Amino acid sequence: MALAVALSMGLAGCSGSHSILDPAGQAARDVAWLWWGMLAGFGLVFVGVVALWLAAFRPRERPARSPDQERRLARSWILGGGILLPGVTILVLLAFGVPTGQRLLPLPLPGGETPRVIEVTGHQWWWEVRYPDEASEVVTANHVVMPAGEPVDFHVTGADVIHAFWVPRLGGKIDMIPGRINRIRLEADAPGVFGAQCAEYCGVQHAHMQLHLEAVAPAAFEDWLAARREPPPEPDDSHAAARDTFAAHCASCHRVAGLSDGGIGPDLSDLGARDTLGAGTLAMEEGAIARWLAEHQRLKPGNRMPAHDHLAPEDLEALGAWLETLAP
Repeated sequence: MALAVALSMGLAGCSGSHSILDPAGQAARDVAWLWWGMLAGFGLVFVGVVALWLAAFRPRERPARSPDQERRLARSWILGGGILLPGVTILVLLAFGVPTGQRLLPLPLPGGETPRVIEVTGHQWWWEVRYPDEASEVVTANHVVMPAGEPVDFHVTGADVIHAFWVPRLGGKIDMIPGRINRIRLEADAPGVFGAQCAEYCGVQHAHMQLHLEAVAPAAFEDWLAARREPPPEPDDSHAAARDTFAAHCASCHRVAGLSDGGIGPDLSDLGARDTLGAGTLAMEEGAIARWLAEHQRLKPGNRMPAHDHLAPEDLEALGAWLETLAP
């Protein structure tokens, strides 16, 4: 019974939005097969070492050996177990690992095609996402949308400390270093939603620095971009008081297209269209933004947004209700 429970728990770890063993792209499949190969090789070596260890304790008559025989036997173990085995293991690992890593590099594509570029910056503890374009750059936060079925080059960096960009089901991870741009190429076979996570310890809320990544059909991706490039509609009077509250207390840090240009905190222009708040801390649902505004230091201690104790609860509720409407 215990074995069945342990086996079921182990198999449960082979799937899910953060599992490298449930690949959704060719590079990720190569990484997964490399992992399985390393596991099998380690298993064989482990069994062999344990067998030799047990054999060494087995009582039996041992023939007398001369000093020369002992030296030759010792040399055989050193050459076989200390040089030949690790040497062959490293060569085999390089033979399979180097081509696997090549798939993640932003190398030229056949025919000279240029992949789409998405820029991601890691902050403590949220993600800034930019879609560079000569005409109109699209900016969002904690939410990546990419076209499925085609390679995408991610240009990543850190704004404060070292972070790491990792989408387990699409393969590979890469450090996000302040002052440096690192590049990695990812591709999703088909539309889907994938979990991503900062994979380099970056402070007390490192575990709560999650990224929602969604791969969609290319046509849907272009529609998504076009919707965010459209100028915001003229505001009506229904949320005038909330916009005034935002302008007075939030606009210096947060950008909302057509209203403010703050660049310290996440861009909120399409906040209502996102799936989570606080980089995965809360699910986006009715009233969630107002709750975040009132309790964000309790929900995610140490985040850089100051407390709003000076604002009345009804003002926070009105501000949250307005922010929920910010969707293309």
